Amino acid sequence: MTPTATILLLGSGELGREFTISAKRLGARVIACDSYANAPAMQVADAAEVFSMLDADALRSAILRHNPDLIVPEIEAIRTEVLEEMERPEQGGFTIVPSARATALTMNRDRIRDVAAQDLGVRTSHYRYAVSLAEAAAAGDTITYPCVVKPVMSSSGKGQSVVQSAADMPAAWAYAVSAMRGDRVCVIVEEFIAFDYEITLLTIRHCGSDGAAMVSFCPPIGHRQDRGDYQESWQPTAMTPAAIAAAQDMARRVVDNLGGYGLFGVEFFVRGDEVIFSELSPRPHDTGMVTLISQHLSEFDLHARAILSLPIPAITMAAPAAASAVVLADRDADAFQINGLADALTLGDADNRVDVRIFGKPVTRPYRRMAVALATGVDTDSARALAARVAAAIRIDYAPSPKEGDSA
Repeated sequence: MTPTATILLLGSGELGREFTISAKRLGARVIACDSYANAPAMQVADAAEVFSMLDADALRSAILRHNPDLIVPEIEAIRTEVLEEMERPEQGGFTIVPSARATALTMNRDRIRDVAAQDLGVRTSHYRYAVSLAEAAAAGDTITYPCVVKPVMSSSGKGQSVVQSAADMPAAWAYAVSAMRGDRVCVIVEEFIAFDYEITLLTIRHCGSDGAAMVSFCPPIGHRQDRGDYQESWQPTAMTPAAIAAAQDMARRVVDNLGGYGLFGVEFFVRGDEVIFSELSPRPHDTGMVTLISQHLSEFDLHARAILSLPIPAITMAAPAAASAVVLADRDADAFQINGLADALTLGDADNRVDVRIFGKPVTRPYRRMAVALATGVDTDSARALAARVAAAIRIDYAPSPKEGDSA
């Protein structure tokens, strides 16, 4: 049987795992790639490759060896110039999702921010870039305090901090540099926005029935972060009609500029009717894991359909409200068990469903996401409370360390 498409997945974390499941349901063949063996998506894919996405030769070799119909990045730290090279007709004309340009622009926060603010006139926070502590300190003085400092490339909010005064800038710079990904030392220093709440607007650019590109939206997703990393999300988020219209207009303008097909996670700060563009990921978003229970088609299903040029129906909720809550590790370990699943799954009932996704990561680290709890409710408050209870029922039990003198 010929697959609907052969997909080379670059990055194989929990988002890649769920995308792989969605793509395989539609008949695709998936080769999952990551820098370590037995990554979550590799456990459900057809084949796996282990190499650094920043290794240009290894990346190019994998593309040529598998000759995929679609190359789907799941992480930011990729040698994007190789994707731009391989997209050219004379190098094979490979299809990059959503495009090599979009992947290059969104690999670093500075490039996509400049496109949004300078090219498209989208409202963003005031910002400056810095490649040294001295430049960061000068940027902080210009932006004024408090301000936010974060690496231009990182994952899951790592390296992000709020800086209250000039005296705090050296520690913020050091933390941002320590969490940088890739090989470029640069931070963004931006205005601290006293927002009412923040949202992710999942935006799908896809092929309409007439062959023209069209844009669809999921109901807005609210989320809470700690240490710059998502802890819980809920859908829908109550927004004024003016705020929703502004967010959708900005998201449409940015994704149309980037081009290609697929799902984009567009983040905004909201203050009353005012909406401020924050960031964009050209792929499923971690806060969007709530759609695994909230929508009839999850963000992963929508991404798979869009990139396979399959129809996208009206996007509808499967419950009045839903929420997700993460399950975090608290230490480094390679010997552990995730327990409490039976207790967690008994917390739902006929009216309020619950579910759990265990990611299958082979090792733990402090604050590493190992699973996510999902719940529905009559409103977002009840869904969030139930999701938190489900997450609390999940335990990570670590094997005891060998005692001194014991054999390993």
